[in-house]
Amino acid sequence: MSQAANYSVRKIVVDGIEVVQLVDAARHMEVSIAPAVGNMAYEFKVADQNILWFPLHSLADLRDSHTFCAIPFLEPWANRLSGDYFWANGKKYLLNPDLGNFRRDNHQKPIHGLLSFSNLWKLETAAADAHSAYATSRLEFWKHPELMAQFPFAHTITMTYRLADGELQVETTLDNLSAEPLPVAIGFHPYFQLHDAPRDDWKVHIAARDHLVLNSFLIPTGEVKPADYPEAARLDNTQFDDGFTNLVRGPDGRARFWVEGKKQRITVTYGPKFQVAVVYAPPAREFICFEPMAAITDAFNLAHAGIYKDLESIPPGGQWKESFWITPTGF
Repeated sequence: MSQAANYSVRKIVVDGIEVVQLVDAARHMEVSIAPAVGNMAYEFKVADQNILWFPLHSLADLRDSHTFCAIPFLEPWANRLSGDYFWANGKKYLLNPDLGNFRRDNHQKPIHGLLSFSNLWKLETAAADAHSAYATSRLEFWKHPELMAQFPFAHTITMTYRLADGELQVETTLDNLSAEPLPVAIGFHPYFQLHDAPRDDWKVHIAARDHLVLNSFLIPTGEVKPADYPEAARLDNTQFDDGFTNLVRGPDGRARFWVEGKKQRITVTYGPKFQVAVVYAPPAREFICFEPMAAITDAFNLAHAGIYKDLESIPPGGQWKESFWITPTGF
């Protein structure tokens, strides 16, 4: 256990799985992270209420069932590819389904990359100081042939969860170790829940100007339309599975989405390199997802086709770093 002022870090074992807990005693906040299960934060308790939707009975269920909930990490691509291939640097790469390390959506499109439940993360640091409690883990993608066979770009991923000043920062760093530019289309798929009002009474703020037009496979067509939502849109009779760009940012370059009940609010803040927001709120389900994305769905292929102009890439030897923040209030 590491402790400083009101911040502390605990290492415990849950269902035979190592868990790191970040604690802010003054604000009654506790974040539980399982590095060996996708390096996933699966609990963010505020006054003993988990603001992350977690419908399972145990951490072992998460490891074994691969149920999407909590905060999955999506890499090397977020959302769908239009087929069992992707384009990068003018070359077409084919996925190998026989390796069995990616999942498919209802239309049999490859979805959400290779790492959402990976056991390849290694915890590097877990500590507390006077300002925060934090845990840093790393996945050396280039060391694993089954990953490189699907996405042949040598790189490492470093992720730090930091609990400070009443919010959780999730910082991701990609280091390109390959001889070619590394295209970046990563994302996160966090599931949030409120406890003081039913789902249909929640109000939602969409901090975006443009709404992506999708085809029947939920892949962008290249068209956009105005994101015409009120300041606080009620979720009753409303569902989302939508992508947004041209985010509304403050002077700090960050965009803020939020969901609010009677008093409780969860704000998700996007750093500048998270250029795209996906909002997912299916009907009759007690959660909403504000998903920070570095690129639109099928970005690799749409960039090659000339439809998407904003795909980021990392030069050989270069680095990409960005954060998003989760801020609960009113609990």
